[in-house]
Amino acid sequence: METKEFAAESKELLNLMINSIYSNKEIFLRELISNASDAIDKYKYYALTSDGKVENKPEYFIKIEVNKKDKTISISDNGIGMSHAEIINNLGTIAKSGSKDFLKKFKEAKDKEDLNIIGQFGVGFYSAFMVAKEVEVITKKYNTKTAYKFTSNGESTYTIEETTKEDSGTTVIVHLKDDTEEENYSKYLENFEIEDLVKKYSDYIRYPIKFDEEIKTQKKDENGKDIEGEYETHIETKVLNSMIPLWKKNKKDVTDKDLNDFYKANFYDSEDPILSIFINVEGLISYNGLVFIPSHAPYDLYSDNYEKGLKLYSKGVFIKDKCKELVPDYLKFIKGLVDSSDLNLNISREMLQESATLRKIRDNIENKVISNLKEMKDNDFTKYTKFYDVYGNYMKFGIYTSYGAKKDLLQDLLCFKTLNDSDKYLTLKAYKDEMKEDQKYIYYATGDSIESIKLLPELESFKKKGINVLLCIDNIDEFTLLAMHDYDKVEFKNISEENKEELTEEEKDKLQTLEAENKELLDNMKEALKDKVDEVSFSTKLVDSPVCISTKNGLSLKMEKVINDMPKTGNEQDVKSIKVLEINPDNDLFKAIKVLAKDKDKVGDYASLLYDEAMLLEGYDIKDKENFAKTLNKVLIESLKK
Repeated sequence: METKEFAAESKELLNLMINSIYSNKEIFLRELISNASDAIDKYKYYALTSDGKVENKPEYFIKIEVNKKDKTISISDNGIGMSHAEIINNLGTIAKSGSKDFLKKFKEAKDKEDLNIIGQFGVGFYSAFMVAKEVEVITKKYNTKTAYKFTSNGESTYTIEETTKEDSGTTVIVHLKDDTEEENYSKYLENFEIEDLVKKYSDYIRYPIKFDEEIKTQKKDENGKDIEGEYETHIETKVLNSMIPLWKKNKKDVTDKDLNDFYKANFYDSEDPILSIFINVEGLISYNGLVFIPSHAPYDLYSDNYEKGLKLYSKGVFIKDKCKELVPDYLKFIKGLVDSSDLNLNISREMLQESATLRKIRDNIENKVISNLKEMKDNDFTKYTKFYDVYGNYMKFGIYTSYGAKKDLLQDLLCFKTLNDSDKYLTLKAYKDEMKEDQKYIYYATGDSIESIKLLPELESFKKKGINVLLCIDNIDEFTLLAMHDYDKVEFKNISEENKEELTEEEKDKLQTLEAENKELLDNMKEALKDKVDEVSFSTKLVDSPVCISTKNGLSLKMEKVINDMPKTGNEQDVKSIKVLEINPDNDLFKAIKVLAKDKDKVGDYASLLYDEAMLLEGYDIKDKENFAKTLNKVLIESLKK
């Protein structure tokens, strides 16, 4: 017998599993049944694709047994089983890839019940310790001779020893805790409780869940009359689940509750999905599918280790857990499964990647997800905005990464907060419908937050004219709008972009006159700021503010920052936007500076302060704080001496 210790993180996580995380302890049975079903899936697949090397069993089943005397409940399968190394890997190390992330999130969480951990971190087996004082696992891997027994009380150690087992598969024996005032663990030994839990959580498991029930009947005498007080007992094996996969049922027979229950039971979530899609396609390619959008993002969705994909079945036989070929990258958050009779059971991973059938199924699933999202948006915008808060950036990602090819498919799913109402989302269609009669563009402003965008001085003229502006706070926003170029033939325009095309002839003449009259001042300011800006000019955007920063040639300050913050490879150089310091000619500050036009030093000081002010209002930090403070003090002292 070997005695091994759980890793430090595993011990801490196991303690949380047992004592802190789950109030709904009954789900342990669901977890163990799901694990048993997965083990049979794997065995069945190997048997069907091994050219006779792995024997196909005459029957596959899961069995539940109770021993009221010993207070144990056992869940057995005749699936793939585990080797010695797999026991250590699967049972001795909890949440191999996610324990650090889990512990961090758990400690940061304000409401522990909000954490949906089972399934996300691979700790389903350990839910047994919520009800068990000890768990035994007897397992034998297919095509091997040696069986092993794993034993643990859920504390710091576990043991592994050789044992005997006739057939491949696994039996998990749960030794229930003693009853307390708070918990009645003995209820899990009652027939009606087990039947209710199986029907509630595991009715759609594709293998029979067998249960031996002890039946008592009254003894009868030779004349067929009951003998008072005497009974006979016999064992009756019942099948507790319906075994009809939900995706194989007629759509009209499947309710929203059925879909929600299936999702929660099979994808280990405590919340209903925000969207459930039942798919039944018949034609050149036939398949059934269930697709779900979780109401919250998976814990590791944004990490490089996240694996997208749907479960893949062929003719009801499990092939692959996460078939990434079925899901475009921008829909990586969807969960579900596909079962097609048009796929070969022996299909390899390489063939999966090249399969035209899978590509057609993927395209069909993509279209169905998007059409369902559009229907949600049109019929329940409040619900759609909940989806958009979690996954909206992926819709933008789909347009941007396709270089605009998916624009027509996705553009009507985009929403933005706006200048007119920063508390609510507005669709692009709604924005266009509300545009002023002479408005040429769909305007947008970028920043790190709604609050920082509202400080932009460029917004002043839009407020004055009553023109709405999209408020773009996500890094991908501007890249997406540039990839789209326009919406329904109306171009997008960043309010920070220098744009003299929209000026009237009168405004252009006024601007030319002003620049001619103040050429020396503008030249001196440009010279003073030669390392910071490319041009200094007068602005038609500003109303009250003295200055702002504009850019030219399509590269905004926000895009410059986002691109330059990306990891560099090789000899890549930082990009640089063409910056224009725009001055409000009607502001009193400009009129005061105008008097100093011929004094290059003083003009330089004011120009430096105006530039730093403009950058602050654009949401950027002052790079040379020492010089800013020195220049500001100098200007204040000079003004106070007068």
